[in-house]
Amino acid sequence: MEVTDLKGSVPNELIESVNERGIKRLTPPQELAVANGLLQGQNIVVASPTASGKTLIAEMAIIRSVIGKGKKALYVAPMRALVSEKYEEFKSAYPYLKVAMSIGDLDSLDPWLAKYDIVLASTEKFDSLIRHGVDWLGSVGCIIFDEIHMLGEQGRGPTLEILITKLKRICKDTQLLALSATIGNADDIAKWLDAKLVESEYRPIKLEKGIVLGEKAYYQDYEDELKGGSKMPEPRIVEDVLARNKQIIIFYSTKKNAESGAEKLQKIVAAHLSAEHKEKLSQSSAKVLGALSKPTAQCEKLSKQILNGVAFHHSGLVNDQRHEVEESFKNNAIKVICSTSTLGLGVNMPAHTVLVRDLNRYGDTGMERISANEVAQLFGRAGRPKYDTEGRALLIAKDRSEIMDLYRKYIDAEMEPIDSCLGVLPVLRTHVLAFIATDFLKSEESITNFFSETFYGYQFSSLREIKVNINQILDELRAWGFIEKKGSIYSATKIGARVSELYIDPMSAKKIITMLGKERDDIASLFMICNTIEMKPHVKVTEEAEEKFVYYNTLLSAGADSDEIEDFYYAPEKPFSSAMMINEWISEKGEPELVKKYGTTPGALFTKITNADWLLYAAMEIGKIMHVPTLDLLELRVRARYGIKKELLDLVQLEQVGRVRARIMFNNGVKRRVDLRKEGIGSTIERLFGTEVAKKIMEQSRFG
Repeated sequence: MEVTDLKGSVPNELIESVNERGIKRLTPPQELAVANGLLQGQNIVVASPTASGKTLIAEMAIIRSVIGKGKKALYVAPMRALVSEKYEEFKSAYPYLKVAMSIGDLDSLDPWLAKYDIVLASTEKFDSLIRHGVDWLGSVGCIIFDEIHMLGEQGRGPTLEILITKLKRICKDTQLLALSATIGNADDIAKWLDAKLVESEYRPIKLEKGIVLGEKAYYQDYEDELKGGSKMPEPRIVEDVLARNKQIIIFYSTKKNAESGAEKLQKIVAAHLSAEHKEKLSQSSAKVLGALSKPTAQCEKLSKQILNGVAFHHSGLVNDQRHEVEESFKNNAIKVICSTSTLGLGVNMPAHTVLVRDLNRYGDTGMERISANEVAQLFGRAGRPKYDTEGRALLIAKDRSEIMDLYRKYIDAEMEPIDSCLGVLPVLRTHVLAFIATDFLKSEESITNFFSETFYGYQFSSLREIKVNINQILDELRAWGFIEKKGSIYSATKIGARVSELYIDPMSAKKIITMLGKERDDIASLFMICNTIEMKPHVKVTEEAEEKFVYYNTLLSAGADSDEIEDFYYAPEKPFSSAMMINEWISEKGEPELVKKYGTTPGALFTKITNADWLLYAAMEIGKIMHVPTLDLLELRVRARYGIKKELLDLVQLEQVGRVRARIMFNNGVKRRVDLRKEGIGSTIERLFGTEVAKKIMEQSRFG
């Protein structure tokens, strides 16, 4: 079907925008979606490979809603990076429409979103908006749920499932679209959503899937000698990719393996770099090295590897570093990325070749094989529509007997069905409180009925187990003072309603409440927030933390509930060690020292600091309701945000001044903003930071 054949069925603006992007024909999944009623408002579930055209299917529904019907469109995705990517795409394609992105503050209603035509949000953010009483859902004409297969992921899946079920109830006449990679039970999701299923194996770029043994790749019908001289499969594959003047992403099970892989491969890649590539890589290397105020060993390692055309990519990098690695790869400067699964989901980071090197990783029950679904998702990164006519996806066999085994498990295998992960107590706890706090559901019966409408309820005819969990949660929430019961009707207390809005686990809130009224120093306050579910996983327990915890042992009974104290796995020294790390951060210890001492990464360190900022804010808000003084928490929050001692609190209020410049100013006699008014200080500031920065700082002196 030609795009022009859609004339009269979709707004002309869509046809014009698509033509400008050089798209002339619909792909098979797009044609199937149209044939199944996409343009008549039918709910649709699309299950097809990466790059098969799912985004344009969503786009047709969105533009039909916004321009054709004068309604809003909502796009929900589980990852912030994917939301950001789609936001840029829609802004570029339709600059005359009002496009908004909301992925940040979970304690905000964001009323400004009401003025926008297309709203893109992360799953958690939109769930938070509903908790805060967003009032424009009645004006939404279509809702897109991207990466719907994430329903089967324990971390993000339950919130996505609850959100979809809520929106199905609230937006009864709204068109729903769910986009997915190929999965084993897409028909179940379609039936749950009362949707037509569009299922296709179409892929615009041919994908060859093979198994490498030694120096050869074995495909379905033939074998191929890999170019290069190495006898080891991993470097041989890289040599072959470079000989083709292509790029490769290699997936590993751990951060350590990814870093080690990049280290081993950099010499091979460096020999294939042109002078132009080296110049680009030099700029990227400098940006990665300067991402922190003082580079850590990890920063230095990554910076050096980028000079050689290789990079590792995992959650231990800070955002600026991840972005630089991705952009440098997209610009064809970096040739090889060694990554954990961080690059396997959502964002558009294709390569000519993908190698899934590690098929085993540690899970809840020890070492386990990764699923065929996950391998298929990683394979989907291979083949770049704009650059390649084919892509390759490879696994490595240890011996000849393993080749057929890998074929059966990962290449010829049927995709596995995804199952609901909704039966997890912490997830249920936070959502049950939200139901009651927003007056969405008020009785045990109505809550149980709601769960019968979830994907969990669709898959499991018996709700006996979840009923038991709901009863337990309702009893806990009452015991903690978050809800009250009159007859069969539940209502939230003032503090329970605020806990729900703050988007923290009620168990975490209960721990904070227990400790807020007690006498606390900085470490005790940091232990209070680190001893929450939101601050897991914890950093390595140091000997210093173990020893110092003896002096804080009363915090165990203050911050942990009786169930945890009896829990064999609860070890209070773990959250205490995290508290010690943040305490050293606010004592102005450098990132390299903290990363090394606590066995963490820069990315994980700043994630902890970000989470601490949110939890300190939550503790302050809870403290207001309890009528507990919270000035100490406000100071602690600012100090944690900047990583400073108390004496620098005044200086960091200046624009252009962070922890490093504030300390330099303090040590040079500028101890408070009012000191900027002293005679001759301007020349001192200029000597320290240069003319341009000094001018911006001194302009603020009249406000100091």
